[in-house]
Amino acid sequence: MGKKKTIFVCTSCGYQSGRWLGRCPSCGSWNSFTEEVEVPQVTPKARGVLNFLSSGSKPLPITQAEEEAFVRFPSGIEVFDHAIGGGLVKGQVILIGGEPGIGKSTLLLQLSHSLAREGKKVLYASGEESVNQIHLRAKRLKALNENIFVLSETVLEKIEEVAQELNPDILILDSVQTVFSADLESSAGSVSQVREVTYRITEFSKKSGAVSFIVGHVNKEGQIAGPKVLEHIVDTVLQFEGERGSFYRILKVVKNRFGPAGEVAVFKMTSFGLEEVPEPSAFFISERNIDRAGTVIFPYTEGTKPVLLEVQALVLPSVYSTPQRRSEGFNPNRLSLILAILEKEANIFLRDKDVFVNIVGGMEVDEPGVDLAVALAITSSVKNKPIPPEVAVFGELGLTGEIRNVYFAKARVDEAKRFGFKRILVPKSVAEELKDPTVEGYSHISQLLEAVF
Repeated sequence: MGKKKTIFVCTSCGYQSGRWLGRCPSCGSWNSFTEEVEVPQVTPKARGVLNFLSSGSKPLPITQAEEEAFVRFPSGIEVFDHAIGGGLVKGQVILIGGEPGIGKSTLLLQLSHSLAREGKKVLYASGEESVNQIHLRAKRLKALNENIFVLSETVLEKIEEVAQELNPDILILDSVQTVFSADLESSAGSVSQVREVTYRITEFSKKSGAVSFIVGHVNKEGQIAGPKVLEHIVDTVLQFEGERGSFYRILKVVKNRFGPAGEVAVFKMTSFGLEEVPEPSAFFISERNIDRAGTVIFPYTEGTKPVLLEVQALVLPSVYSTPQRRSEGFNPNRLSLILAILEKEANIFLRDKDVFVNIVGGMEVDEPGVDLAVALAITSSVKNKPIPPEVAVFGELGLTGEIRNVYFAKARVDEAKRFGFKRILVPKSVAEELKDPTVEGYSHISQLLEAVF
């Protein structure tokens, strides 16, 4: 037998190298290379999913292609169903990631119970907990049901054997990093093992029609650990987030082949499990202090339903030679641009000030529509003047101070009006289009600040 060849694999993107590298040339991650025994990119068993997905037919004009009918069914948890596009789809493969202890297993056990009550057969395969541990947790959550079958196993072939014999409607694998295939010599959690397990679970789902949930751990950057190919293989990617010490958890849809991405579901963690929060906007703005400077409401949207968020800013004289600029939930590079625009176009001098910006509730906002809210909150803190409580604001800021339009403007306005906001500050083009008495349009940041302060 020849000597086995070892390679170094990036745990973030799967890039392979013959030697150890400090920085991955593909994704730029530092210290992400681990040594593994070289194996085929796709083993014969995993190749089955590729063969299954490949039609092998001749190309057809797109007008002649038949529309595939997706069979949806509800999970029984309303906010979850809304987030993923209206319910689960037969054969769907869902990857859910989150930090340890955030509540991934709790959510999946409650989903299992909800589906089992509707007559769905659930196989919960765990490589992290024993059957007794899962039983105790299910008992605490009041999620015991004879349609939920529990398996404590780390060998993929054994899980496949049980799944084929049981033929479940729902398969849950908790987690992909703890399961390994005997066909590979690398250890559980390695790039090759994670990729192999995901391929094989996907093959089972596509052939049997079972909905599969795959739990994934996250790395220190908050991304799902393992090669990026995982997110390409599965149909839906969910990120389960929450701040330490907070009762609230946020489920974000990162990718969804069967519905819009960017949707959000909010849950509250209690001693009896997760409770639905049907009105996310009310949750995010419920504790706002309207008498304090530096806070404003922003209608955020990435999916189909806007959510009202509170943007906070704190500005104070710096005691450092280089002023601090910190942000939570907002791009720090974008913050630097907004500070420069305020100095140049609105005469708000910040060069000797520490500036802190926070998106309340742990949300990460990466859309330009929040620019105006950040600028307004910063100016409010500088002037120490509260923004009127009836004001909500959205719009993108250009480098010359112009206020630009953003997408889903009408939906944002409607959400703000639904919660009683009577002055909605928007780009001028939006106000001209909507012709709504509660909407005020502005073309430049200096005009908007003059109107508010």
